[in-house]
Amino acid sequence: MPEILVGNEIDFEKEDRKIIIQGELEIGVFRVDGDFHAYQNQCAHRGGPVCQGKILGKVEEVLANDQTSQGLKFSEESIHIICPWHGFEYDLRNGRNAGDERLRLKKYEVRVQDGSVYVIV
Repeated sequence: MPEILVGNEIDFEKEDRKIIIQGELEIGVFRVDGDFHAYQNQCAHRGGPVCQGKILGKVEEVLANDQTSQGLKFSEESIHIICPWHGFEYDLRNGRNAGDERLRLKKYEVRVQDGSVYVIV
């Protein structure tokens, strides 16, 4: 299978991304907690450029022992990409939509060899 060189592993910071273009195909490559994930830059909702969206922790409600709300916080474990067109959120580790698991981003395999990051298309 063909591989596309994305860049050097050391060039990716925590929760960083690079978008590569190969002909008509655009792929976003993300580093989350040291692992690499790659998705087609096309939202499953309406085809927007999802990989160009904001990267944020999932919004979670903080509950007290009596189940009353103590406010909201951003998750440190569940990191999302948010499509800039309509706000659809996807988990960066698996590409699943936060509200409807049937909606997923098209995933590509990523390989790291000798400090270089490759996407297999």
